[in-house]
This record gives sequence, C-alpha cells and structure tokens, in this order.
Amino acid sequence: MTRYHPEPIDTAEIQLPESLLALTERLAGNVHDHWARDRMNDGWSWGPERNDAEKRHPCLVPYDELPESEREYDRTTAMETLKAIIALGYRIERD
Repeated sequence: MTRYHPEPIDTAEIQLPESLLALTERLAGNVHDHWARDRMNDGWSWGPERNDAEKRHPCLVPYDELPESEREYDRTTAMETLKAIIALGYRIERD
C-alpha cells in the first residue's frame, strides 16, 4: 500500500480581494449543487440521518438550508480553489 502525503498548493500568504469574497459564496453553493446532483444521480435522497445502505443524506437540501458547518466546508473548498488559482500566477477578472 502506498502512503499518501497530501501536498496542497501553499496558499497561506494569499489574501483574497474583497471583490472575490462574494464569488466565494456563489462558488460554495455551486460546489454543493454539484455534490447533491451527483448523489441524486447515484440514487441518493434526503433523509434525516445519513444512511449509506439506504442512500439517504440530510444534506440533500438547497445550499441556504444547510447547517452553517456544512456551508463553511463548501466555502473553504471554494476559497482554497480561488487562492490556489492566484498562487499559481493566474488572475481572476470579471468582464
């Protein structure tokens, strides 16, 4: 078995400009929608508790109905993606 040692892009020094913070929230909702769609396409549906055998999950709800802890997880994913883009030397501009 190969040992896995995650080495994410170093984004510690990246500060997102204010203009990208609103984008972070929109992307977080999109991350959730992709996750939810994939789960539903795999036969999952909403349930009050996660049950892998029955393919039930309590987070199969719209993003704004998620518990704050789940929204924060999606925000972190979106924010780290934006920071990684910048750390790699790209610029994010809006037309």
